[in-house]
Formats: sequence, structure tokens, C-alpha cells
Amino acid sequence: MASTSKKGIGFLSTFPPRACGIATYTTDLMRAIAGKFHSFNLIPIPIENEGAGHAYQFDTPQKLDVSGPGSFDRLMEYINTSADIDMVCVQHEFGLFKDQEVAFLSFISNLEKPVVLTFHTVLPSPDPLLAEKVKALTEACSRVSVMTRSSASILINDYQISADKIIVIPHGTHLAPAVDKNEIRRRYDLTDRKVLSTFGLLGPGKSIETTLQALPAIIARAPNVMFLILGITHPALIQQEGERYRDMLKELVDRYQIADHVRFVNEFLSTEDLLSYLQITDVYLFTSKDPLQAVSGTFSYALSSGCPIVSTPIPHVREVLKEDMGIMIDYEAPGQLADAVNQIMDDTSRLERIRHINLQKMVATSWQNTALAHVNLFENLAGEQRRIIYAIPPINLGHIHRMTTDIGFVQFANISTPDLKSGYALDDNARALIAMLHHYRIFESYSDLALIQKYLQFIAYCVQDDGTFLNYVDQRGHFTDQNQQENLEDANGRAVWALGEIIGMSDMLPEELVALANELLERTSHHFLSYHSTRSMSFTIKGLSFLKQNRYINVLKILADRLVAMYDHESSTDWRWYESYLTYGNSAIPEALLATYQVTGRSIYKEVAYRSFDFLLSKIMTDGEIHVISNKGWAQRGIPGTDTKGGEQPIDVAYTIMALERFYKVSREYRYREMMRYAFEWFLGRNHLGQIVYNPVTGGCFDGIEEDTVNINQGAESTLSYLMARLIMEPYA
Repeated sequence: MASTSKKGIGFLSTFPPRACGIATYTTDLMRAIAGKFHSFNLIPIPIENEGAGHAYQFDTPQKLDVSGPGSFDRLMEYINTSADIDMVCVQHEFGLFKDQEVAFLSFISNLEKPVVLTFHTVLPSPDPLLAEKVKALTEACSRVSVMTRSSASILINDYQISADKIIVIPHGTHLAPAVDKNEIRRRYDLTDRKVLSTFGLLGPGKSIETTLQALPAIIARAPNVMFLILGITHPALIQQEGERYRDMLKELVDRYQIADHVRFVNEFLSTEDLLSYLQITDVYLFTSKDPLQAVSGTFSYALSSGCPIVSTPIPHVREVLKEDMGIMIDYEAPGQLADAVNQIMDDTSRLERIRHINLQKMVATSWQNTALAHVNLFENLAGEQRRIIYAIPPINLGHIHRMTTDIGFVQFANISTPDLKSGYALDDNARALIAMLHHYRIFESYSDLALIQKYLQFIAYCVQDDGTFLNYVDQRGHFTDQNQQENLEDANGRAVWALGEIIGMSDMLPEELVALANELLERTSHHFLSYHSTRSMSFTIKGLSFLKQNRYINVLKILADRLVAMYDHESSTDWRWYESYLTYGNSAIPEALLATYQVTGRSIYKEVAYRSFDFLLSKIMTDGEIHVISNKGWAQRGIPGTDTKGGEQPIDVAYTIMALERFYKVSREYRYREMMRYAFEWFLGRNHLGQIVYNPVTGGCFDGIEEDTVNINQGAESTLSYLMARLIMEPYA
């Protein structure tokens, strides 16, 4: 049986309040791992210089004082004998262990537990002494982590490190929050300004003067431009020369007479403030003049915030920044910088296109995904058969409220911004109603009732005089021609499902809501038996099954009998299904039959439900992971399956979780409950990409996973599917 005990991971690094990029990196990484998994105890071990005396926001069992070798020996003894530490993750920068490299190598070599060493700098073309030091370090470690393929290539080719020893895990980034950019501009007094920005610990290596020299040419084209220089001066530089570099920059500002266009924000910014500045940045400027700089967290953060980038060509930038993401310029080239900035700012459509591309391409590097990559590495090194325990995220209704207008729930989103031009759909408002009913049933939050009423009113609006429902409504509230061009049976079935759920909760809801749902159900009831698609019948069955004194019992039986007849006609020894193919929303069909069994007690419904559902699970659940039928190629009877990657939709995962819960409650077979958890973890990263599908920052859900990427738009169907699945998991979290 797989072990579920927690593993202790010691993180040897600098930590805040020390102003240091590695300190920020490690804090973000540990926070991401702790927030995403329950399988680990994370133990910070700060690296300090003599007399630093930092006051940390955590208790630490040990510190490493790099001013003397005795501290290395004490820490080595502690780690080797501690029952709390199973593995050590070391953040490495050459300057951290300056003058103590021999002691550091001895420390690493004598640790008796697996060590993962993360190189934040990898220098190309090393001299023999440096090559020997790095090679000895890597040989003493279990694995070496770097943040770019370029760094990995240098280790392999210049240091002769085995490729098997190296793993590339990109620098983590923050998911862009859904914000009101106009409000942020007002807060920072940047309304109606074009914003250029750069950030990080200030020092000559950043070559801020290159931008100042370029600004007059930029101002000539964009008189409202403002250049933000965000961040304090590097503490090491302060010790050496005080604010000499910053003062030099201020002198340049005066010389070029650009004071109205430059703002120094001399603060060590919180992550929230930094992301706010990046959200309103029109062009981000990365002007490092160090061609050996292996990686830049500031560059990564700007890209992941969607900023178009103008950058010098350090190795990290050459690897990541493609033509459609920004512009590369030479080192210390103010003329090129001005031309590049003007090109991007002159073309608004290009700027917005770049912003979307950068957000799409960088989502894979989110801290949640970086945490997942590290955890998989830790587990591989542990060498145990152990299932990682994902933390169930707290419920976040932020995107639900964002997507809801006075009319109803908006159909699509441009990333996390509602696409009002896409209009509204009965499908989505029925889903929204079901989701919020489930939320209200669990939490009895009074604010839910306003949303429930709004979505119910939308359904009422869609009912026609003949008792059918229309599905598509434009942004002004008018029905569209699309209603005459598509089969609307499934949408009608979902509306019945939603109405049934309201009536089933009559003891909890205001009388007027239940009365309206009853009225609407009655008005459309003469169409129930005209539904013939498997899914529309299944949705209708689910809705009617919630009625406590079921006046539609005969309708339920007729629809269920149709499903059984379809099963009898299509099924065989090796194909136990209702159709000759598996497409979308498959789990809803056996779940509907089991719901009918719960109402009627007829065993045939239960038998067919279990046979068909177990057949479906055999197709989509493998090795403790769910891989729903891809919309790139439906599964056909008699045709061998393919290993199609991508085309997996949140709605199919959610339907499977709904069905699994019902089958578990009826049978009490633990395997169904276990598979509920496995299926839900698809949203959290247990999928073929190893990436999150649920966005915990916005509360939205990405619109599915493809072969190589997620679709970062967070539309109605995906977001509501996730919420329904998450609410089902609440009792099991």
C-alpha cells in the first residue's frame, strides 16, 4: 500500500527580511508547495552572514552562518541525525558561499540524505578551477535543478555534467490577478499615462541609464509616458558605496530634463504591489548589461503579468522571448530601446496581442506548476510508492461574480475578463443556477440568493410560448439567430435539471423562487417526452429525480426505459454503452439511470447504470488519473483507441465527479470515492501536462487542456464545471 506519511524537506536558502532575489524565490516556492500539497513538512534553514541577526517570520531549528566552517559542521550533524528532515533543497549562488567554498562542498558531500541543488547562476566557459568546483558539487548531490535549457546545456557541455543528473524547472511566476486597471492607475496617480517600468534590486548591472538616455526620443512620440524605476538599491551595494548609483541616475534625469517622466519608487515592494505595477505597465524594460546572467526572476514576473518586453539578450531572454512576445535589443543601446518601445506603443492591437500571448505562454511557469514539478522531483528521489496528497483549494466565487451581469452569466471570457460580446446562454445560466444552489445548500449564504434569483430569471426569460427554451441571448438581451441553427435539446434538458434542483430544495429556498420554478417546469413539461438525445434525456431525468412527491414518475420511467433500450441495442461483451461511440458528457447518462433507480427502486436501472459506468471508467481512469474522452477524436466501438493528447474539457471531468459521488453514495464502494479524488485532482495538476487547470488566483477555470498547453480563457462552462466539482468535494476535503 502506498505510504501517506509526510516527508520533511529542509530548504537551505536566504529568507526575508533579507533583501535578496533568492530569498524571495525560496519563500514563493515554499508557499506554493505548502498551499498545494499536504504531503510535506517544509523546514526553512536560513543562510546568514556573521552578525546579520535577521528576525524571521518563522521558527527555524538551525541556521547556517557562512562566516565560519563550524556552522557547516553543526548543520550537517543536525540534518544527518534529524528525524524531521528526509531531504534537503539547497539554493545556490556563488556569492552566498564566498570564501567558504571548501566548507560548503564538504558539507554537501557529507550529508547522508538526498540533496537537490538549484543553481541560480551557471557561468559558461569556466576556467579549470571553477569547472572542478561545480563538478564536485553536482557529484555530491542527488539532482541538480536549473531554470533554463541554456543553463542545462552549459552544465552538460562546459562542465561535463551528466544530463541525467539535471532537471530544468523554470523560475516560478505569479498568476495574473483579475484587477481593475483603471483603479490601479488612479491609486498610483498614473491615469492617462503610458507606463514603462523596470524593477529589482538597483545596481549598475541593470543599466537603468540606457533607458534614461532613450527617454527623450520616446517622449517625443508619447508625451504622456512615465518610466517607473521600482525597487531599493541592492543592500550589498549600499554597504560599499551608499546610494551613489541612484544619485547618478537622478543626475541624468535632471540633465535630460525628464523629471516629469521618471518616478523612483524606492521601496522593497510587496508581491501584491509589484503585480499591481506590472498590470498597468505598457512596456517592461529589462536592460541588464551582464551577458552571463543566467536567469532573471524580474524578467519572468513581467512576462507572466502579460507585459510586452524590450530586453537585452541574456541567455534566459534568448531562450524565452520570441518575436511575438517583445523585442530584443543590444546591450547599452538606447537608440534601439527607443525604437523598440515606440514600435510597440504605436500599435495598440499589437500591444494587446503580445499581452495575451505572454500570459498564455507563461502560465506553465506559475508557482503552482513550479511547485508541482519540485514535488514530483522530491518523490522520484524518495524512491517510495507514495501518492502525493493535493490540498483541496478553498472555494473562491470571485470569477462567478465577475462573470455575472444584470442579465445573467456571460458565456465566454478573454482570459479572466468577461467577453460581453459573446452574450449569454441558457446552458450556462442553468449550470450557474445549479452551482449556486449547491453552494447555498452547503453554506446557506444569504448573498447566494440574489445570484440564484438572477439565473432563474434568465431561464424564465428563455421559455417560449410553446413551452420550449431558447438558448442564445446577445449582450443587449435579444435572442440570436443561432437559436434557429442548432439543436437545443441539451440546453432544454439542462434547464429542466436546474428547475428540478430548485424544487428539490423547497424547504430551504424562498417560496417565490420555488413557485416560479414549479410554474416553469409545468409550462415545459409536455415537451419532456419529445427529447430523444441521450444527454437531454439524462439531464431531464436528473432534474425530475429531485422532486420529492414526484408527479413526473411516469415520465422518469419512460425516459429511463429509452436509455435501457438504447443500451440493450448497442451493448456487447466488450462495449457496454448506449451508443456506438463515446463523446462528451458521458457520465451523465449512467448517473441518470442510477437516479431513476433511487426514485423507483427498479433494479434494471441500477444494473445497467453500474455496468455502463464501470465500462466508461475503464476507458477514462488509468493508473489513478482521469483522461476524459478527447474532443479531438471520439471513441468508436470496434476502432482501437488512440493516445490522443489534449482536447480534455473541465465539464467532462465535473460530470464524472458528480456521477462518482452518486455511485459511491448508493453502493458505499470506496473505489468510487477514491476515484472522485483522483478525478478532482485533474483540475489541480494531475493530468498529462502536469499543470493546473483551476486558477486559484481568479477563481476561474481554464477552458481545457490541449496537447502542450492549457487554454487560459476562463469561460462560463469551465468555471461552473469546476465549481460544481469542488462543491461535491467539500465533505471529502
